[in-house]
Amino acid sequence: MVGLLFLCHGAASLFGVLGGAVGADGGTIDAGTWPGWYAAVIQLVGGALVLLGLGTRTAALICSGSMAYAYFDVHQGTALWPLQNGGEASAMFCWAFLLLVFTGPGALSADRVLDRERRHKA
Repeated sequence: MVGLLFLCHGAASLFGVLGGAVGADGGTIDAGTWPGWYAAVIQLVGGALVLLGLGTRTAALICSGSMAYAYFDVHQGTALWPLQNGGEASAMFCWAFLLLVFTGPGALSADRVLDRERRHKA
C-alpha cells in the first residue's frame, strides 16, 4: 500500500493524473526541475518497485531519503512538528520506507519469488 500511494504521488506530478501536482493547479512539474521533478521520478519508480517487491530494500532506502530531504528542506523550516508544518505525509513515508529497508519485502514479493527460483536451480 505504501508503494502504491507513493507511486500515485509521482504519477500525479509527472502526468497530471489524480488531480495533478500539488500547487500546480492540476498540472505537472516541468521536466528537470530541481528538486520536484526528480522527487516525482523517485516516487513513481521507487513506489512501483516497492509495490512489486523488486529491489525493495534499495528502493525503500532511496524513497526514505527523498522524503527526509523533502521534510527538512520544505516543511521543517516552517515549524518543528509535522502537524504544524504540513509535513505529515513526508514524515510518514520516510519512516514507513525506512522500516521496509530493515524488514524487507513480503512473502509474495518479486524478490522472494526470484530467490526461490534461484534456490531450486542450485
